[in-house]
Amino acid sequence: MRLFSPDLFRNFGIGFVLGALLIVGARADSWTGELAPAAQAAELRKAPASPDAPTPEFVIAPEGR
Repeated sequence: MRLFSPDLFRNFGIGFVLGALLIVGARADSWTGELAPAAQAAELRKAPASPDAPTPEFVIAPEGR
């Protein structure tokens, strides 16, 4: 009896194909929908006003705005 006989490779090949078919069959129902849900952006949170924040009269802005 040889260690790497053709029967060994044939049995591994058959087992691989049957295992792949089993996995594909188990996952087939999840392939009907989207691959991933659509991304949703998080809401922009405003930082709380700190007592050290400049008041609008001291903010330097370009002319004409």
